[in-house]
Amino acid sequence: MKTGRQIGAAVLAAALSAALLTGCGAAQSAGSGSSTAASAASQQAQPGSTSQGEGAYTFTDAVGNTVTVESTDRVVATYGSYAETWTLAGGTLVGATQDAIEERGMDLGEEVAIIGTVKEPNLEEIIAANPDFVIMNADTSSQVDMDRALTQAGITHAYYRVDSFEDYLDMLAQLCQFTGRQDLYEQNGLAVKEQIDGIRQLVQDEESPTVLLLRAYSTGVKAKGADNMVGYMLEDLGADNMVARHEALLEDINLEEIIAEDPDYIFITTMGSEQQAMDYMAQNVENNPAWQQLTAVQSDRCLTLPKDLFHYKPNARWGESYAYLAKILYPELAGQIG
Repeated sequence: MKTGRQIGAAVLAAALSAALLTGCGAAQSAGSGSSTAASAASQQAQPGSTSQGEGAYTFTDAVGNTVTVESTDRVVATYGSYAETWTLAGGTLVGATQDAIEERGMDLGEEVAIIGTVKEPNLEEIIAANPDFVIMNADTSSQVDMDRALTQAGITHAYYRVDSFEDYLDMLAQLCQFTGRQDLYEQNGLAVKEQIDGIRQLVQDEESPTVLLLRAYSTGVKAKGADNMVGYMLEDLGADNMVARHEALLEDINLEEIIAEDPDYIFITTMGSEQQAMDYMAQNVENNPAWQQLTAVQSDRCLTLPKDLFHYKPNARWGESYAYLAKILYPELAGQIG
């Protein structure tokens, strides 16, 4: 039987659905009484820019909204990675998207509502969860489009963007401020940073290996630069990504350019079904005799990276991701990489 709160939420959600259809577009404001976007429209929420007053925290989120968080007793996360980050900060959830279970393997319990998927979060389910704070993904347009409807519902929400370990560390620091768990920031953030800093220092004077980073999916394959999580890590570890000199590869794979560079390593990440992505690679790239002549292919240095460390945000396992790549790029140092 539905409670009065649930019935009211359902009625409100129906009204807000119409607002959502007409309100899609530039995000305007977030949270209870939040003001319009500040001048730095793409500024990531960072602990250094979070001000505290009378039990509330005010900051600028990743889409430029000014957000004031007054309570985090009832939190919904619309991205599995951020759901996990919130729990790593000591928080509990009342709602999360399906990927938290299917991709992150989180044991949420029956009391946590599943509020849709990352690409299609359910507005009505979010409202029915009666959250006092919603953690959202700035890189998913359908979530950004929900900004106005959530604001009209009086639901405090903030958008985050995590493309690097530093982004994760900033987010964790802020969430740990909300929960008051500095110990978890040290355990799940600073300890990981110490591991990564050690790896960076170890490899900093080594000769840079050349690499090609590919992202494969069921209907195509593209090269990637430093503007994504794995590309950033490779650059941070001193690898020379050939895409920096051949930007056309970002749009279309050109085997002639790849053969001319003959990179030391080829790394492949997959989206969607890994089997379908690798089937596409086999049928459309790897069956070319020229591909088989590449040094990386002949030397077994053409590697598919595991999704848990290189497709999904690794969060507290970010140090494992760095170590995994560093041991491949610098095999002579593998024994020293923790």
